[in-house]
Amino acid sequence: MSRYAGRVAVVTGAARGIGAGIAKRLADEGASLAVLDLDQDAATASAESLGAERAIGVACNVSDAASVEAAVSAVVEELGKVDVLVNNAGITRDNLLFKMTEDDWDMVMNVHLRGSFLMSREVQKHMVQHKYGKILNLSSTSALGNRGQANYSAAKAGLQGFTRTLAIELGPFGINVNAIAPGFIVTDMTDETARRVGFEPEAYRKAAAEATPVRRVGYPEDIAATAAFLCSDEASFITGQTLYVDGGAKI
Repeated sequence: MSRYAGRVAVVTGAARGIGAGIAKRLADEGASLAVLDLDQDAATASAESLGAERAIGVACNVSDAASVEAAVSAVVEELGKVDVLVNNAGITRDNLLFKMTEDDWDMVMNVHLRGSFLMSREVQKHMVQHKYGKILNLSSTSALGNRGQANYSAAKAGLQGFTRTLAIELGPFGINVNAIAPGFIVTDMTDETARRVGFEPEAYRKAAAEATPVRRVGYPEDIAATAAFLCSDEASFITGQTLYVDGGAKI
């Protein structure tokens, strides 16, 4: 498959988990990749593992405007343009409201919402110039509410409103903006959550699968397949949408 031949994609937080899965799928379909991550060594290692003809790792703190500007400039200088942006970088700082600190709140908001804003604002300059672009934001089923995640849920719900607004503003310039809201996906982050609440990861996954209509948990490849469609020209008449990829968990 080569839906992305000649395209340049930027994926934030792509050193592991869902971001790495999306980067791998886009690379397999012919894209040149820029893997952005806080850690330069991790970004470089992830880029080198993709098997893409052209792939670079770039250190970037998505919550810092200067870092974002420098990272996008480096991508354009090295790869020539930006056709696709996947705002995937994320963190959790879970706690019940009465225990949640201001730092817990601010850190999650800064990475998810401020980070997506800064990255989108920076890449749209290049996309508008070329009258082409795809922006994909990673929301979550937690946007519908989840105990112990007031910060994360608010940020992920915010991304859905952000997505619809950017779709309205950027549509006239040939830019599609959509979001994916994953359900339970097997990643280091969900394994860490399991241990935090007193479960072994395997037991946590089993319980999640039993609560899901399709009776299995999701994997980064499930999200990557969805991302590869939404960021392709096949989805050129789809914009402003949030697609829940959760095995029917929220039906």
